[in-house]
Amino acid sequence: MTYTLILPGLHNSDPEHWQSRWETRDENMHRVIQDDWVTPRCADWVAKLDQALAIRGPDAVLVAHSAGCALVAHWAAGCSRHRVRGALLVAPSDPEAPTFPSGPTGFAPMPLQPFPFPSIVVASSDDPFVTVSRAQLFAEAWGSEFLLIGTAGHINSDSALGDWPQGFALSRSLYQVRDRTNETGRPTRRLVLSQN
Repeated sequence: MTYTLILPGLHNSDPEHWQSRWETRDENMHRVIQDDWVTPRCADWVAKLDQALAIRGPDAVLVAHSAGCALVAHWAAGCSRHRVRGALLVAPSDPEAPTFPSGPTGFAPMPLQPFPFPSIVVASSDDPFVTVSRAQLFAEAWGSEFLLIGTAGHINSDSALGDWPQGFALSRSLYQVRDRTNETGRPTRRLVLSQN
């Protein structure tokens, strides 16, 4: 069975956040609860994700927001012991930008290695925590699909997206990942996006 792991950013996701709304309506979505949401150590967040995947993987889909995207990048860059089906990375805050909050440690520099799983980066053109060019750079480095959704701020509760059905559809598209073999004979994974 495929599970979705919800990975909020700093301060967690409030009840009006699309992550919280999705979790409420889908019993296969589970939030990874961090011990410190305000001044976390990245290594602690990575360890919590690894623990959650030990229970829910290898068919888990990761749905990350803000600093949760940096968590996925750090986890994928060498701390990972478990496979995942794919990741939806929404509004990836830039831990190297001056707008990144003080307090969290170990999130910078942002890892720029390709992910060993399909992923989608969703960005907004007026996000105060990441520029479009940096979000695109992250997507290119990680091997992610990139989607710019216009002016939606930090794509959080303040963006008034409600249940954000378009984002939910993107997360579901990661359930459609199929294994295949590339021209070298090694197994790869590809993302199959629906045409709807």
